[in-house]
Amino acid sequence: MNILIDMPVYEPLLASLQALDEVNVDVIKEPAVSSRPLPVEQIRDCDVLFCTVPPSNHAEMRNLKMIQISSAGYTQLIGQRLEERGVKACNALGVFDVPIGEWNMAMMINLARNLRQMIRNQETKVWDRAAQFQTEIRCGVVGIWGYGGIGRETARLAKAMGMQVHVLSRSGVQKRDSVYCVPGTGDAEGVLPDKVFGYEDKETFLRGLDFLIMAIPQTGNTEGIVGEEELRLLKPSAFLLNPARGPLIKEAALIKALQENWFAGAALDTHYYYPMPEDHPLWRMKNVILTPHISGSSASPHFLERTWDIFYRNVQRLQNGEPLLNELTPSALKGK
Repeated sequence: MNILIDMPVYEPLLASLQALDEVNVDVIKEPAVSSRPLPVEQIRDCDVLFCTVPPSNHAEMRNLKMIQISSAGYTQLIGQRLEERGVKACNALGVFDVPIGEWNMAMMINLARNLRQMIRNQETKVWDRAAQFQTEIRCGVVGIWGYGGIGRETARLAKAMGMQVHVLSRSGVQKRDSVYCVPGTGDAEGVLPDKVFGYEDKETFLRGLDFLIMAIPQTGNTEGIVGEEELRLLKPSAFLLNPARGPLIKEAALIKALQENWFAGAALDTHYYYPMPEDHPLWRMKNVILTPHISGSSASPHFLERTWDIFYRNVQRLQNGEPLLNELTPSALKGK
């Protein structure tokens, strides 16, 4: 098996990869940040490719059987006709479950205790021991819209903190197979939620929450899925967290809801503009925590290790004829 690696190296797993039987590994010294051609003689006999973006001349890889990318998003693969060539493609789903789950817990505690105001009080030397700074999230109800890896890791942490977990999912909650998960995290068996709601019960789901966390991908069907109607269903004391994608929530509706205090506040890691314009009203809202899309990112200290872990496991699975982790369907590769 000839393996080409167009990625920054994680030395321990590179050594493990090189130690596998009947494996030849070629590592590109300057990994790609955007698509570019590679020498035909270097890629022609490649069976497996590990990269962020495939080379622009990947059609020359006549023997290619599997491509592993380092991102959960896979737009760089859509329309590349990999499915027509019988190439298996896998993404890095699961790499960011842990940091985003931790961001969710941190934001719930910070919002509940109004940490932003406490920091302002510190900076202005105000001694204020009001009850709003002494609340708990234990026994609160967290609603997770979507139950993929991020939702499942958030559920695990929330249950450990004594919270009730409600899930809204179009397809319900099932056991997960062949999806990467950091050992000891998540909810592979799908047993943690206290209640599971279908979309027909969305109103009941939203009305009963102390925290709403968006945990679904942005697609043509989910963009703007939360608007004025949904935001008005939240309790005045509830908080909204969005570590998923900004446009899941209609911008004008969100601004209006926060300005008029339909609910208590929000923590937003994903946005409508990159970077957010200086004059955007969300910057100035005292009931909002803004973070610059860092809840999970490639700067995470474990990003490289986990991405290589997926790849190493998939090489072994390919050798053994086993189902691959995070394999994309042919329809997904067509953008459907």
